[in-house]
Amino acid sequence: MRRLIFVAIVMLCAGVAGAQTYTQRWNDIYRRTEYYDSNGRMIGYAKYNDVYDRMEYFDANGNLQRYERYDDIYDRNETRDRNGNVQSTRRYDDIYERTEVRDSSGRVIGYKKWNDVYKRYDVYDPNGRLIGYYKWNDIYNRWEYFF
Repeated sequence: MRRLIFVAIVMLCAGVAGAQTYTQRWNDIYRRTEYYDSNGRMIGYAKYNDVYDRMEYFDANGNLQRYERYDDIYDRNETRDRNGNVQSTRRYDDIYERTEVRDSSGRVIGYKKWNDVYKRYDVYDPNGRLIGYYKWNDIYNRWEYFF
């Protein structure tokens, strides 16, 4: 469950599967970011809500799954479920030069870090093991996620 939450937050993606590729594309017509699995099926989308000043994430059927909002007081992004309960927080750590994701108790459940060699974001579990990465695809003009 923690791994699912971590990847969803960091990757703005709705799931994790072994050797699976996810893509993210902007849809100008609906003004939203759409997420697709390796078979080309839309698995969800994200859209900014101006009224509540937050990013909302939906499944492919349009059901709200979670939302994310920046917290000025704690200088972090908070992700909450559809009922408003905090699922996780995300904050950049200047010391380690990485973005850490923490669960609702404050424990690190993973982090992402820029990899200059491969020009991609590497995603790690709390023990420092590489669990995946995401990289910009210039040909298709989209982010691709590999897990």
